[in-house]
Amino acid sequence: MKGYVHGYSEKETERLYAQAGTLSEYLHHDSIFPPGSRVLEPGCGTGAQTLILARNNPGVEIVAVDVSAESLRRAAKVIGENGIRNVTFLQADIFNLPFVPGEFDHLFICFVLEHLSDPSNALLGLKRFIRPGGSVTVIEGDHGSYFSHPQSREACEAVRCLIDMQSRLGGDALIGRRLFPLLANAGFKNVSVSPRMIYVDSSRPDLVEGFTIKTFIAMVEGVKSQAVGAGLIEKAVWEKGVRDLYRAAEKDGTFCYTFFKAKALK
Repeated sequence: MKGYVHGYSEKETERLYAQAGTLSEYLHHDSIFPPGSRVLEPGCGTGAQTLILARNNPGVEIVAVDVSAESLRRAAKVIGENGIRNVTFLQADIFNLPFVPGEFDHLFICFVLEHLSDPSNALLGLKRFIRPGGSVTVIEGDHGSYFSHPQSREACEAVRCLIDMQSRLGGDALIGRRLFPLLANAGFKNVSVSPRMIYVDSSRPDLVEGFTIKTFIAMVEGVKSQAVGAGLIEKAVWEKGVRDLYRAAEKDGTFCYTFFKAKALK
């Protein structure tokens, strides 16, 4: 991974927690593991998903790993403030983890593969830490699934900048559609993928604020300087595109996006 396209600012941390809280019921109502299990969460970042995973599974032991010491500091702070005791944090590279084969019962990966230049190799490497018969759960988005009403050419170009910038950093913002072949090619069994479409209109104000504005548009806004600086888009076009995205969050607007959740066995 050459870099995290969204950056490591406090604003990005807030976006991650807004996203996690808003989407919890859509993405994690079935992220449940048997009590007594050991769960490995690589690429935990600031712990936004870790918090939900730990709350939903108080009887499991979670080992959350990230390469960033600052992200882990923020994660540990939030976990501690919420009185959670079943999470252990470890600083390590996802491609060089200090575990033994079969040490974990389950693997939980959320919004991580999209940032890796070699997600196939990452899955192969992580697979060996799961015991035979253990499971893997992977959740990823797909920015190409975005559409809205109204929708403009400029809005689509602004979203495309986010996709292109992530690609330049070695990632894949369209990886959601690839989860089935990625897991199958890594040798996992019984692979199943379920799309989790988020549909938003003004009858769902929590999603308008929590997802359309604070999650998706915030992601697009976060790459403005990178996209304009790289010559991917003219500043005026980008600004109109973002205004048009906000227009879809108004009373008569609608917004759609699809996440993909895959489960499989070793």
